[in-house]
Amino acid sequence: MAELLKHRYNKALIKSLCGALVSEYPSFDHEKFNDYVFDELWEGKELKTRMLHVSSALYEFLPMKYEEALQILKPVSSNFSGFEFMIFPSFVEIYGFLPENLDQLSESIKALEYFTAYSSSEFAVRPFIQQYPERMMVQMAEWARSPNEHVRRLSTEGCRPRLPWAMALPMFKEDPDPVLSILELLKDDNSVYVRRSVANNLNDISKDHPQLVINVARAWQGLSKETDWVVKHACRTLLKQGEPNTMALFGFSEPKHIRVDDFYVQDSLKMGGGLQFSFTLSSQKTKLGKLRVEYAIDFVKNNGKLARKVFCISESENNVSQKVINKTHSFKKISTRKYYSGKHSLAIIVNGYELGSGQFELQV
Repeated sequence: MAELLKHRYNKALIKSLCGALVSEYPSFDHEKFNDYVFDELWEGKELKTRMLHVSSALYEFLPMKYEEALQILKPVSSNFSGFEFMIFPSFVEIYGFLPENLDQLSESIKALEYFTAYSSSEFAVRPFIQQYPERMMVQMAEWARSPNEHVRRLSTEGCRPRLPWAMALPMFKEDPDPVLSILELLKDDNSVYVRRSVANNLNDISKDHPQLVINVARAWQGLSKETDWVVKHACRTLLKQGEPNTMALFGFSEPKHIRVDDFYVQDSLKMGGGLQFSFTLSSQKTKLGKLRVEYAIDFVKNNGKLARKVFCISESENNVSQKVINKTHSFKKISTRKYYSGKHSLAIIVNGYELGSGQFELQV
């Protein structure tokens, strides 16, 4: 089993952090800092709580003046990279909003820009956007023109309306126009890291404004191979929903000439096993044509109701009149889904249309 992210905050990490802090700030009391971090409540803290706790420890043992602490943390942060070192932008997120530090907004923004090159400031920037939307969106536009890909990505990832694990930005759920102006600047960025963020942001927007994203997709499609990739990735939720205009945009027509034959799904399985199913796609014409083939599982929830999840099997141009598909869906335990016993259903979807379904029993 993969290591839990929270366990990356361990004694070795804190020791390394202390060494860097002492080098930059010789009077740093690393022994008391270590004791403060690993207090009696440490073992019960989860990932985000541990991150915030380490950030608060920095505040306790660095100079009280916010700007002085930032000048120490900047060179220290350049020694580290990775998710766990979001402790540095987290420091800005927490203490940049103290009443005595509100006049240091420019310093906070500079620090977020600096820290994001080593550990993303995508979470920490969001309270600043919420509090100072006009000021921060001007800043986002400046960051979008940065020579540093990490800073450019911050300009797109930081203003996502629905960034996972982060506070939402309801004003952009309601009106995403300020966000679109940033995405326009980066739609064909030379970094796939940045383009993926542009696509993820658009995908967020599609959940509240599907037609707006369809319009953007139409405008961007064909501009370059980079924008074509962005458009396709941005429309993934709309494609899974079988949204007709989106399906047509990518050449997936209504499959009137296709039927599902020989559909099979095993009757039951136990937790940890694999669900086997198969079917044949048959065309009344000489060829199947361009198909997006998916399957959906209606998972039983704790309250007995069903929740559908769609999985893509393939997207392809098919010059044959029949195609046999065999699949196995794993029911091994994963951290992102809780399984419950009961009768589930499985559906076959072609170009957004459900063409066959069956049921199976899961024993947890």
